[in-house]
Amino acid sequence: MQIDHLLLLIPLIFLAALLFSSVGHGGASGYLAAMALVGVMPAQMRPAALVLNVFVASIAVYKFYRAGAFSWQLFLPLGLASIPAAFIGGTLSLPSHIYKPVIGVVLLLAAWHVFSHAKRIDNELLNKVSKTVLLGVGAVLGLLSGLTGVGGGIFLSPLLLFFKWGETRVISGVSAAFILVNSIAGLVGVLLKSPTLPSALPYWVLAAVFGGLIGAEYGSRKLANPSIRKLLALVLLLAGSKMIFAT
Repeated sequence: MQIDHLLLLIPLIFLAALLFSSVGHGGASGYLAAMALVGVMPAQMRPAALVLNVFVASIAVYKFYRAGAFSWQLFLPLGLASIPAAFIGGTLSLPSHIYKPVIGVVLLLAAWHVFSHAKRIDNELLNKVSKTVLLGVGAVLGLLSGLTGVGGGIFLSPLLLFFKWGETRVISGVSAAFILVNSIAGLVGVLLKSPTLPSALPYWVLAAVFGGLIGAEYGSRKLANPSIRKLLALVLLLAGSKMIFAT
């Protein structure tokens, strides 16, 4: 990794960790967006994003759980089904010409999710969901998580919000735990394939940890600024478009 990329990615990763951790996410889609914008090799993107996810999601889980924004009833079936699926996904490798557009679509979905929920309003009328449904959702999203290098929260949160299966701050806490277990399982699977890790990764980890500490502390008690969320959605949109249309 060249020094100009290193210097550029440190603040970008810090910002991604800060913003995503404020809603209980590990930030993988943000890290992938940043790495896509500066041209990091696709083979290095997935393991690097998963490593950063583990650190930031751990912080988010602690902060949201401590603030009482968590539900074991929601998390357990999701997490139990997703762990083996994420591991399997991590052992699989997509060719670069397929991986890049897949990640592009993930980033576009992330952009839509962040923008559409820029102003979140809790709805007290929640719907019940069976454990069987949650097990199925966990397995499918776990496989996607390991395959793409994201923790799955970017897929899980919109589902939980759309079907009103939990209050928004609780969904953030559940998503953080879901991302953590999926990122660990996916990373183990990736590491079995002897991946290449960026030499700058330790610096990125430090930036992500500092951003995660600030964002999770704020997000576990308040909602993030809508204007910041919309700006983040624009960055994800640009990065996703680049991954899909760049030759």
